[in-house]
Amino acid sequence: MEVGKDSTINFGCYLDNRRGIKIGDNVGIAHNTKIYTLGHNIDSPYFETKGAPVVIENDVFVFANVLIMPGVTIHRGAIVLPGSVVTKDVEEFAVVGGNPAKYIRERNKDIEYRQSYNYWLAL
Repeated sequence: MEVGKDSTINFGCYLDNRRGIKIGDNVGIAHNTKIYTLGHNIDSPYFETKGAPVVIENDVFVFANVLIMPGVTIHRGAIVLPGSVVTKDVEEFAVVGGNPAKYIRERNKDIEYRQSYNYWLAL
C-alpha cells in the first residue's frame, strides 16, 4: 500500500490491500469508504478469487460511504460523491455519483487546496 503526501483517510474506512492500493498526493477519503481489491469469479463453477489493484491519483476526493471495486483507477482531480459504487475507471476531473457511479459533470481544474492535516488516518 502506498499513500502520498498530504493525503488523509478518515475513520471507519476498510482498505482491502490484498492486491495493492496506491493513493496519490493530496487525496481525501471520507469516513466509511470501502476499497476492495479482491472478490470472486461469480461465473466460475469453482468461485475462485479474482482481483486487481486500486489506484487513486493525485487531487482526488472520495466522499463518505463510497465502495471502490477491484481494478478501478480514479484519475487525477476526480470527485466521487457520497454513497457511490465505483465499478469502472473515473476520468480526470470528472464528478461521478450513484450506483453504479456515472459521470455527472466536469470539476473545476483550478485546485489550490491541500489535504495537509499532518496525519494519514483520522480517528
